[in-house]
Amino acid sequence: MASNYLEKILTARVYDVAKETPLELAAKLSKRLGNEVLFKREDLQPVFSFKLRGAYNKIYQLSLQQEVKTVVAASAGNHAQGVALSAQRLGIKAIIVMPKTTPRIKVDAVKSYGAKTLLQGDSYDEACEYAYEIAEKENAPFIHPYDDPDVIAGQGTIAVEILRQCQYDIDAVFVPIGGGGLASGIATYIKAIKPGIKVIGVEPEEAASMHDSLAANRRITLKQVGIFADGVAVKKVGKETFRLCKQHLDDMVLVSTDEICAAIKDIYDDTRSIAEPAGAVATAGIKKYVAEQGWQGKRIISLVCGANMNFDRLRHISERAEIGEQREMLVGVTIPERPGSFKKFCADLGKRSITEFNYRYADDAQAHVFAGVELSGAEEKAALLKQLKAKGYELQDLSDNEMAKLHIRYMVGGCQQNVGRERLFRFEFPERPGALQTFLSTLGGRWNISLFHYRNHGSANGRVLVGLQIDKKDDVSFKSFLKDLAYEFAEETDNPAYAMFLA
Repeated sequence: MASNYLEKILTARVYDVAKETPLELAAKLSKRLGNEVLFKREDLQPVFSFKLRGAYNKIYQLSLQQEVKTVVAASAGNHAQGVALSAQRLGIKAIIVMPKTTPRIKVDAVKSYGAKTLLQGDSYDEACEYAYEIAEKENAPFIHPYDDPDVIAGQGTIAVEILRQCQYDIDAVFVPIGGGGLASGIATYIKAIKPGIKVIGVEPEEAASMHDSLAANRRITLKQVGIFADGVAVKKVGKETFRLCKQHLDDMVLVSTDEICAAIKDIYDDTRSIAEPAGAVATAGIKKYVAEQGWQGKRIISLVCGANMNFDRLRHISERAEIGEQREMLVGVTIPERPGSFKKFCADLGKRSITEFNYRYADDAQAHVFAGVELSGAEEKAALLKQLKAKGYELQDLSDNEMAKLHIRYMVGGCQQNVGRERLFRFEFPERPGALQTFLSTLGGRWNISLFHYRNHGSANGRVLVGLQIDKKDDVSFKSFLKDLAYEFAEETDNPAYAMFLA
């Protein structure tokens, strides 16, 4: 089977639309990590992503076997553009089904390549189900984004280029994983040609479908996935990609949202290009893995696989990058409510810059402060926490508290003493016109809203923090409401940031 894939990769037809992308030294990142890091710049493809390689190869191979007039695909982004451009070059009609939540910029990009776009459902899964129906109705082939041998072979051509472009020994190649097509193609080729090179897959912590499947030795379906790195947010990996990754991957590493944001900044610092979150996942994985393994002097390749970034997400990314780099700490601190206490707190911090300070009077005894503090690294963070505790401060490290970073930092305004029966919930809902109004209308009337915070982050899902006054006798009906609403949610009533600043 491996030799079959080797032949498929070496004979894959991709360069009618794709180009051979450069392998560039990331000088600043290499110096900081003590390893030679090279970026494989797939973000420089015509559609700013590697996806057109597999899409074109699949459609081309189909056209050799049969007459193809129409192809159908489902995608919220890069695969859609790859299929649309490939079909246009081959003179074939393309129908792309995209979720209703897909940003207009991506829909317009697909249309610009002459494809017909249909908006259906709030998620990829719903769009995909509808696309299969369209494919059957049109008697047209469905172009899968990852679980197909010809798609996998097309992505594997990246590995062919890497081994040809790098004239020196390579220690490891880090590859982002969503459905697994990219990792399968690259790992299969590298292990056939140079088995001594490690191939390491990287996934977001909140979308660890391949990691968890490999650990369980079977494909599993995640109940929910985080949507920050939407290009690799897949609930269930492919059957064939799981088989190949199980056979050829050397290791897996998981990275946080903040670590991905920091990697986007690292790529920008070295290239002056802005990777999309999925495009920076491999770089985030390298930084985490070399620190954990203590690697020095290694030659490492990072797949920078996409740059289809929504501009309005940059605000969110820039806010989180310094935390991901461990150059900023967020902390909740209790200080005395008296003149000079803030000045003393600043003095106790030493010669460190305060990046953020949120406070409002709560009572005559004490004040709760949400502060951001500039750091030089993880070791300084631990030392500062120990130092502040030794000086008698009550504090909470909020650097890894997602609710605090998404909501609380914008809401500090003093605790309310007269709000009873309050429970706190975090919701995610499809980001489309009217979605927030629908959410409020569904809530309205049954329970009083005591707290509300919503902030657009430029992604496919909106994020809302809601306080509701719920009597115990309403528990059953409230659970029924949550089930009917069918939005992803998490209760945050016991979150220490809520207790400190809002409860």
